Amino acid sequence: MASVPSLASNVQQRLANALSAALPEAGSADPLLRRSDRADFQANGILALAKRLKGNPRELATKVVDALGTESDEVLREVEVSGPGFLNITLTDAAIIETLAARAADDRLGVALKADPGTTVVDWAQPNVAKEMHVGHLRSAVIGAAMVKILEFTGEKVISRHHIGDWGTQFGMLIQYLEEHPHELDHRQGGEVSGEEAMSSLDRLYKAARAHFDSDEEFKARSRDRVVALQSGDPETLALWQRFVDESKIYFHSVFDKLDMEIADADIVGESGYNDMLAETCRILEESGVAVRSDGALCVFFDDFKGPDGEPTPLIVQKSNGGFGYAATDLSAIRNRVGELKADSLVYVVDVRQSMHFKMVFETARRAGWLTDDVHAFQLAFGTVLGADGKPFKTREGKTVKLEELLDEAVDRATAVVREKAEKVGLGEDEIIENGRYVGIGAIKYADLSTSAVRDYKFDLDQMVSLNGDTSVYLQYAYARIRSILRKAGDARPAAHPELELHPAERALALHVDQFGEVLAEVAGSYEPHKLAAYLYQLASHLTTFYDKCQVLSSENAPELVENRLFLVDLTGRTLRQGMALLGIRTPERL
Repeated sequence: MASVPSLASNVQQRLANALSAALPEAGSADPLLRRSDRADFQANGILALAKRLKGNPRELATKVVDALGTESDEVLREVEVSGPGFLNITLTDAAIIETLAARAADDRLGVALKADPGTTVVDWAQPNVAKEMHVGHLRSAVIGAAMVKILEFTGEKVISRHHIGDWGTQFGMLIQYLEEHPHELDHRQGGEVSGEEAMSSLDRLYKAARAHFDSDEEFKARSRDRVVALQSGDPETLALWQRFVDESKIYFHSVFDKLDMEIADADIVGESGYNDMLAETCRILEESGVAVRSDGALCVFFDDFKGPDGEPTPLIVQKSNGGFGYAATDLSAIRNRVGELKADSLVYVVDVRQSMHFKMVFETARRAGWLTDDVHAFQLAFGTVLGADGKPFKTREGKTVKLEELLDEAVDRATAVVREKAEKVGLGEDEIIENGRYVGIGAIKYADLSTSAVRDYKFDLDQMVSLNGDTSVYLQYAYARIRSILRKAGDARPAAHPELELHPAERALALHVDQFGEVLAEVAGSYEPHKLAAYLYQLASHLTTFYDKCQVLSSENAPELVENRLFLVDLTGRTLRQGMALLGIRTPERL
């Protein structure tokens, strides 16, 4: 089915046409339409236009109203000139319900696909091999997974890339230790190994290797030789390195499974995936003059990046000893993503503290011609997860919080909340456990996604699993309540009745439902998932007001009124469910 234009876009176009007809000297002026408490919409653009044309804003507004010709209009019930020259616009009840009926008839809720979809590579969820994931890995995963779903829903071709830390000098130490203690990772005993067991083995091996490295100079020397062997592609060394990668993937998948995310092995392309390109990347940069040698290192200099001493801070692509830095890997990844994957857009979901690095990398790629006016890169930078004290989230002992332990605690807290209500709703033990997981993981994701990514946010599990306030549970409960009403409806079925007069609470809910597609387009265009979370919270709030003001299944209501309100409730539920799914959050049928 074709997309359904929103009521706002319909009115916007009508007003723009009327402005051009009434005031041709204005050119293509923006009516500046927005939702209003005094009417359905308010247009404020005539005030700025009057100032530019040196005219009386009320007189100009009256000309626009005359040009609209709202008599017997099927969409516009009333357009009133208000105050110094605002237009208050009220729609017909029929237009509102007919537009929503068109949305309800479509599996996509009438949401348009992009007219010119491209290919976007999203770099997200970047854990490190042989290291435990901690709370610092949470935001990249949650924000990245949501953006992938949202972009795909708009029709974009999305390629995920998980740029895991799987290369570097520390692997010389680990590989050498494993070579000398070959049974350290032999714990399967013929069966499958859990993520917890895999991480336990890796952690134990890492600590033993580190202790050996710090206390034994001969082992330290052998480890450094092993780094050279790894970088030169020695088969035996690569085979041992691969064991660390494989073991770590078992652990990664177990954590992402707890987060209710799917991570495909084909999308895991770590630092090692670009090794063969590093030398060529440096050669191209040097031969083109983008990078120059400085004290033996290959550097890119910028006028606007300076250190505390006022001297230019360069991007070091290759060290003076011949080793390659992160910049060489990131620039090679851009070459691969643009050249091989044919990406139009590159989105990096990376900590805000790496902003300077990525600004330098992107500018270098532009100078080299890998990023152009047609191919852009964007860092979706995110802030820090804070504890209740407003400082970076740590354990009481001052250690980094393990991600798995955090997720388990969230599920435990949420399960307790679900259990309190279980008897009233009639939930069995299996459903309590399943809903506890959906509520707990949903609470963590929503707390992250409801905050602008670049801002820090406080991690407060008690607030996250609360039924009150701007929380995932509030939205999940709103959806479950909708499903309960629809189950109780008996023979009554949702049906649109455009002939009925709408209550103000019905209008407010209906007009907000109608904005879903516009919100998604904005979120996809600006990479701001918190705007979808805000929309969904407002939707649930409108729904609560609607419940308070408008009885749905009252025996005093005419059958048509019951059907129309069930129709509104059902479409609101479908919109909530779809929006939450795009944020990666499940919506239980009963809660």
